Amino acid sequence: MNPPVPETSAPVIDWNHLPTQWPGQGDLIAWCQNMGPGTAALLVLAGVIYLLFGIYMFRVLVMLNAALLGAYLGALIGERGHAAAAGAFLGGFTAAAVTWPLMKYAVSVMGGLFGAVLGASIWRTCGLEPHYAWAGGMTGLVGFGMLTFILFRGSIMMFTSLQGAVMLVFGILGLIYKYQSIAPAITDSITLKPFVLPALIFVPAILGLIYQQAQYGAPGDEKKPAH
Repeated sequence: MNPPVPETSAPVIDWNHLPTQWPGQGDLIAWCQNMGPGTAALLVLAGVIYLLFGIYMFRVLVMLNAALLGAYLGALIGERGHAAAAGAFLGGFTAAAVTWPLMKYAVSVMGGLFGAVLGASIWRTCGLEPHYAWAGGMTGLVGFGMLTFILFRGSIMMFTSLQGAVMLVFGILGLIYKYQSIAPAITDSITLKPFVLPALIFVPAILGLIYQQAQYGAPGDEKKPAH
């Protein structure tokens, strides 16, 4: 009798930790509650940079976005061979290296991604069917992706202001949730009034857009080297 052959299978990505649908405000609040203080402080700092210096440093910031996205995708792929760290490094480096010489197209991709996030978020905020949030995301992806070719400078200011506002607000919420005395009140306000969180993001995004336009609005400023 032949000895039993051990069963083998190729390692696969554990998708259990990924969301099955577009996250709602409750998921975002839970993420802020579980956020570490270092992560929250880093989000606040990065949010301020994106808000105030988005157009001035857009090449560096877009390349940083691409590196983070590439690192995330590389880590997912690297999990197949139990080499998530190596995959993250390779994916981040490759994405950053490709982004720099193809900056205009990279901005268009970034605009499409931000449009997809914004469209899906508006879909969820309006109380529509969560499983079809991809429809709102696709609408935003196409619209904002095309907008970057029409209003390049304005699109960069808008996208960096929006990203900076999101990072700043979530970073501040992450820090506030470390104080248990006021955390329940914050949660109740955001939960009972769904438009509070979008408003908290919208206001600094508009202020950042106005500031960037006032400081770096002259044509040709985006060609200055970022320090």
